[in-house]
Amino acid sequence: MSVLRFSLPLLVISLLVNVLLHPLTSNSDAILSTPNKNILLLTAHPDDECMFFAPTVLSLTKHHHVEDGEGNEKPLNVFSLALSVGDAEGLGDTRREELGKSLDVLGVQRGKRWIVDHPELPDNMTTHWDANIIAKVIEPYVREHHIDTILTFDRHGISSHPNHFSLPAGVLQYIANTPVESRPRLYSLITVPLIHKYIGPAASLLAKFDVKIAALFDDSTRANIHKIPVFVSGAGDWWTAIQAMLEHKSQMVWFRWLYVAFSRYMWVNEWIEVPLGSMDV
Repeated sequence: MSVLRFSLPLLVISLLVNVLLHPLTSNSDAILSTPNKNILLLTAHPDDECMFFAPTVLSLTKHHHVEDGEGNEKPLNVFSLALSVGDAEGLGDTRREELGKSLDVLGVQRGKRWIVDHPELPDNMTTHWDANIIAKVIEPYVREHHIDTILTFDRHGISSHPNHFSLPAGVLQYIANTPVESRPRLYSLITVPLIHKYIGPAASLLAKFDVKIAALFDDSTRANIHKIPVFVSGAGDWWTAIQAMLEHKSQMVWFRWLYVAFSRYMWVNEWIEVPLGSMDV
């Protein structure tokens, strides 16, 4: 009996460590199932890419090729566009450089990433960006590179930052102004309730449990897990995301260390497609 009491905790710990080590995706084909396989990550500021979107970016940049509907391999292209240099504290040039280094770590290639410094899109905690301006700014990038999927924040912006939650409205404005045959799809990163935002590695364990249980028991209480793309990092990808965040040296104040240690978004991304005319996400 004493051996059992000793070995059972070790077994549980071993199982949990094994679960944490390995990444998991669910329904990622929903994002990848487009003709061109050109995906744009649209962010508001330098550091958004690793603070909020790293699980998705790391998963996508590992897939250099994906199969189309006919079983043929096509190159998967991941692009990044930040709509401000993050100049709220006069550090725009520094933050521009830091963003490039972070994207190097995350695997977004040079020539597929851009940063905009527009006077009407300032980095400001109280400024809501105009949807029409966002639509005009992103248009040349989306058209020239045949972007067919745009990933960005939802209407809550994860942290309720007005620059963040302005982005989906701007994308929808662009989509509305674009001919149907050329319209990209919009996916928004789901903002979870505060109680779930800062649970650290437990977020990975719970997300993987949800995905696995939903696959086994397709009941009505968990059916939505099948409809949304989910990207869960393993420990290695989480560490890579931290390395990307550390490239933003100007931003590494004390509370950012707490963020990278405990934020769910360093481990888990859940997405929902936003149809034209809807901002109910």
